[in-house]
Amino acid sequence: MYKPNFKISLKISAFILAFVMLTGHTRADEGMWLPMLVKRLNEADMKANGLKLTAEEIYSVNNSSLKDAIFGLGYGDPSWNFCTSEAISSKGLLLTNHHCAFDMIQNHSTVDNDYLTDGFWAKSMAEELPNPGITASVLVKMEDVTERVKKALDGLNLEEQAAKLEEIKAEIIAEHTKDTHYKGYIKDFFYGNEYYLFVSEVFLDVRLVGAPPSSIGKFGGDTDNWMWPRHTGDFSLLRVYAGKDGKPAEYSTENVPLEPKHSLPVSMKGVEQGDFAMVFGFPGSTQRFKTSYGLDVDYAVTNPARIKLREKRLSLMKEKMDVDAATRIAYASKYASISNYYKYFIGQNAGLKRLKTIDKKRMQEKEYQTWADASGNESYSTALSRLDKAYSNSVDYALWSAYWQEAFFGSEIVSFGAGFRQLNMSLEMDVNDETKKILDGMLEKLKTSTKEHFEEYRATVDENVTGALLGMFYSDIDKKYHPEIFAEIANEHNGNFDKYAKYLFENSIFASEEKTMKFLENPNGEVLSNDPVMKLITSVIATYRTIAPQIAVANEEVSLAMKDYVAGLLVKNKNKTYYPDANSSLRLSYGNVKDYSPKDGVKYQYFTTLEGVAEKYIPNDDEFDAPKALLEMQMSKEYGKYADKDGTLHVGFITNNDITGGNSGSPVINGDGELIGLAFDGNWEAMTGDLVFDEQYKRCINVDIRYVLFCIDKLAGASRLIDEMNLVRAKKGKKSK
Repeated sequence: MYKPNFKISLKISAFILAFVMLTGHTRADEGMWLPMLVKRLNEADMKANGLKLTAEEIYSVNNSSLKDAIFGLGYGDPSWNFCTSEAISSKGLLLTNHHCAFDMIQNHSTVDNDYLTDGFWAKSMAEELPNPGITASVLVKMEDVTERVKKALDGLNLEEQAAKLEEIKAEIIAEHTKDTHYKGYIKDFFYGNEYYLFVSEVFLDVRLVGAPPSSIGKFGGDTDNWMWPRHTGDFSLLRVYAGKDGKPAEYSTENVPLEPKHSLPVSMKGVEQGDFAMVFGFPGSTQRFKTSYGLDVDYAVTNPARIKLREKRLSLMKEKMDVDAATRIAYASKYASISNYYKYFIGQNAGLKRLKTIDKKRMQEKEYQTWADASGNESYSTALSRLDKAYSNSVDYALWSAYWQEAFFGSEIVSFGAGFRQLNMSLEMDVNDETKKILDGMLEKLKTSTKEHFEEYRATVDENVTGALLGMFYSDIDKKYHPEIFAEIANEHNGNFDKYAKYLFENSIFASEEKTMKFLENPNGEVLSNDPVMKLITSVIATYRTIAPQIAVANEEVSLAMKDYVAGLLVKNKNKTYYPDANSSLRLSYGNVKDYSPKDGVKYQYFTTLEGVAEKYIPNDDEFDAPKALLEMQMSKEYGKYADKDGTLHVGFITNNDITGGNSGSPVINGDGELIGLAFDGNWEAMTGDLVFDEQYKRCINVDIRYVLFCIDKLAGASRLIDEMNLVRAKKGKKSK
């Protein structure tokens, strides 16, 4: 297992080498760094901040290293991960966030076995629950392929480059995965100025081992989301299984727990102000090179639109969830997902305003333009004016796109019905043996997806949401961008979209599982084409097709200009060490445990304790209820070996590590390479983090690993899981008793 004998080139691209600082060192907190470059770019600075490991102990191809304990959670494609997890035992035990496993917990929950409310703990490996479709991938190696890609593209026009790029990517991936079961992918960095190959091993059998009740895993709910001080035990446990040969295998009772190449020792020592902290994971996306022109659109156009539409969806969902337990369970994950980024967009705009980010960007761009004009390079000197023009020409399309995503596809019946578009087209084809085989396969897949859809669906909720969102699209978007069907709705339903929604749900085959399955048993193209939801979808897509070419042109103009702008920045600031934007590739960030003051006269200490849970506790409240057993232990102070040296049980702590979405579930690791916590959130004051790093306020919110262990041991009684781990106290390597 995990014993590839690849030789990796340590050649670093000319771009990155050019940015190594000639004097001083990079600020420890900012940056999401590629692990293969740590030795060259970060090792000295990390050691100055408290790292005791070598770069090879962090990233190595031929030997066990920290990277071998980091697993991305996804759906089969290792190039994108929805969360991070980490191996904490030699038996494939993974630790991740409660909110990362929330869908899995929900899928196994019923009204009678409500694991969301009550928690779940498998008493043995035989009771661990499978999760079809969920995968765990681990990086085998990465390699800089910039020069080879650029050489292949040299001299070609844009259209030729696009085709050649896919060809050379496929060629390189095939070379590095030949005769293996690994999966490879290539990502671009610095807006297409660099390219890296990633080779991963993807495991297909991931099982739910344990999760605390939501009154621990989601304690604080939406009120505390993105906030510090925090008292959330946001953790859950999974396990990776493999075939008996140690290789990835589909779920089978014959599979065995994976023995990872490396698992993290678990520190019982706690943390103190100033301690070194490293976060290792798969951050999703940042746009820190984005110019003032793009930020203007975010701040004034798209963020307000998303806030408005999500606020309405949430309020309508909550009305139904509050009065029916089954609806609450069915919509818990959806509500949390929508709410998470609703609050995020609000915080991002508040942060952009407070930091005067757009004004600062304009000043930087003015300085850049002076340099670019003197450089003699037309690509550099025209980049900003091209960006200004591209964004100015696409403001209406940006708003339309936000409403397309949030309003049309915020309606579940619309998004579900859209999945039948291909069937609609297939039913129009002539039937022969080949097309019948394709059609039969499509119908089986749709039957499966239909059952899954209606397991977590309530038409009464969706009808209200659909009417409201379509009405907001009608009111807020210029009529020249309306789908043609809106004119019919205005005539037939007097522009009343609630009445129109009622009509949809009374007449569409997509309104109930019974109707949909009945149709799939005897599919008919005419019935599908005339279904009111399909007619809505067809009209909306027709409108999209008229707008899409303009959107594509604007996006291409932005992409090409950004490539030139970033290339110019890298040349202009040649003595600066740049890190690339996050793109769901494996990264590490490093910093320190650190308190902060959000405003004058207020200072937040770097940790929280169980006493804070008791102080916030509100009996039977959706957000601030807490288990009786937990409160009793808080009263008696029965914390055992999990207590801090101050006698309290620490629940969470903060560091100044640089993280973003996708880092959820990432391990927080001390200077000895030991697990000290679990990253799960950022703080409200620094919601601009995807666009600009806030040196003063940026904090990573983490669950203290001792609280995780306490909950597993004392509350769940799952000591068998504790026994799997290597618990480390004062001396590195010494197992805690």
